[in-house]
Amino acid sequence: MDWSAIFLTLRLALLVCAILLVVATPIAWWLSFTRWRWKFFVESIVALPLVLPPTVLGFYVLVAMGSNSPLGRWYQSLTGHGLPFTFEGLAIASVIYSLPFAVQPMAAAFSQVDRNLINASSILGASRIRTFIRVVLPLSIGGVVTGFVLSFAHTLGEFGVVLMVGGDIPGVTRTVSIAIYDHVQALDYAGANRMALILMAFSFVTLSITYSLNRRIWAVWPMHR
Repeated sequence: MDWSAIFLTLRLALLVCAILLVVATPIAWWLSFTRWRWKFFVESIVALPLVLPPTVLGFYVLVAMGSNSPLGRWYQSLTGHGLPFTFEGLAIASVIYSLPFAVQPMAAAFSQVDRNLINASSILGASRIRTFIRVVLPLSIGGVVTGFVLSFAHTLGEFGVVLMVGGDIPGVTRTVSIAIYDHVQALDYAGANRMALILMAFSFVTLSITYSLNRRIWAVWPMHR
């Protein structure tokens, strides 16, 4: 059993979920309540990782992180090394491809909160942040947890983007999905089967938790009121 790949994958998934809670929550809030006419452009950008082939997404993320890009040059001047084929680069790529799995359940849950409750909170003098924490979040906690669980599960199993951006460096970027690929390449089907069973069991548990939370909040995009 490749325990280093398992621990690295769990560390990556937890880090990505923590970042997504910070990044995806305001995006989901904005998508739920904005009346901007060009909102569909933002929706399309957020959902793009769902339809793009992982190798295509991984290629563009790799280019965006390369030494010739502004991000790559800035990071290299700061740390002395580039982002591609590092754990940090892998984490950034993972946040991008898991973004829609966090935003969409959250946005669907936020949109179902009664607007009268939000208006009443504002009339009583509560700030937007206080209204979100005391009113919106408790009423939509199922969607937030669903987004967290789906992002975690998706990060665990991603292969194409991980291979393009992180490569296969043991202890640095070698995740469970890459380890399974390595076992198959070496004709070690027993080893690949053990690793694959772990991912399959976890995926089943994840889906069971997700569906048991609240099926009503699971929608492609929030309903417009």
